[in-house]
This record gives sequence, C-alpha cells and structure tokens, in this order.
Amino acid sequence: MKFEQTPLQNIWLIKPEVIDDKRGHFLETFRVHLFKEQGLEFEFVQDNISVSKKNTLRGLHYQLPPSSQTKLVMVVSGEILDIAVDMREHSPTFGEHFTTVLSSENRHMILIPTGYAHGFSVLSEEATVYYKCSDYYNKELERGVRWDDPDLAIDWGVELPVISEKDSSLPLLSELRTEDLF
Repeated sequence: MKFEQTPLQNIWLIKPEVIDDKRGHFLETFRVHLFKEQGLEFEFVQDNISVSKKNTLRGLHYQLPPSSQTKLVMVVSGEILDIAVDMREHSPTFGEHFTTVLSSENRHMILIPTGYAHGFSVLSEEATVYYKCSDYYNKELERGVRWDDPDLAIDWGVELPVISEKDSSLPLLSELRTEDLF
C-alpha cells in the first residue's frame, strides 16, 4: 500500500497493491498497522455503500464534533471525481479543495479526516462507492456547503448534475456560522 500526502493537510491518496492473475485481481483495502505506520490512528465504526447514476453529484457533507467523521473512500465499480474541502476555520487552507479520480480501474482510495467536507460526482454510467467512517451518522450534527459555491469554484466534471433537493439548498461557505465550522 502506497500512501501519498496531498497538498491539503492530512488528506491522503492511498494506492493499494493490486495482484492480478488469470482469475481476476486481489487487493487489501485496509490494514491497521500500515495506517498506524503513517501516523493514521482511528477506529472505523460504520461502513456505507452508495450507488449512483452518471452525472449524480453528492455533497458537500460533513459532521461536527463530537460526531465528526474520518472517511476512507474507494470505488467498487465505475468512476467518480472525489472532492474534499477544508472546513477548518483557522486553517491556512480554509475553503480550498482537493480532487482526485477514484475508479474500479485505478483502485485508489482517499482518506478524508475530520474537518473536511466530502462530495463526489459520477463520471461513469454508474458507480458504487464504498466508504468507512470513524463515527456514526448523526443527523443533528450534519452540515454541508453548496456544491456550486462560487468561492469554492469546484469543477465537478459533469455537464448537467443530478442533485438532491437537500444538497441544492445547502448554504454557501460565506453563509456558514462559526459554530458550523471546525
């Protein structure tokens, strides 16, 4: 497993070793001691699967403490553009984002720590996204920022995004209150 630090603090791109043979392929997606060797220590308590059609856009979501979540995200089938946005109010990279393509072909994963909003858009006809979370979903502490916020200027890579009503009505970054940030 290869760990690559991204330009945003504590966001890691993880590239598992894929073993191919005539039957198909095999890879490990998580091994606790390899993560600990990188200084990444947390316990995952919830796993989720999201299946979405082409041009679907999900996000940008996060949860506040004490239920904030570190997420380890991978694509089981298809291809997505995965996005993390720094929501740490006093961070030098507050409001900046990191994007990467995750696919069933490249088998890359992204580790998104607490303090970041997460979202993705579906680039393939359909995508199945699997992610591990370090805390449980908590509706009362769930927050988000609007996908098309001009201050974020994110290129989602889709022409006509399919978005939920909830995600369409999230506030802009400039509209968030201090208590809604890290």
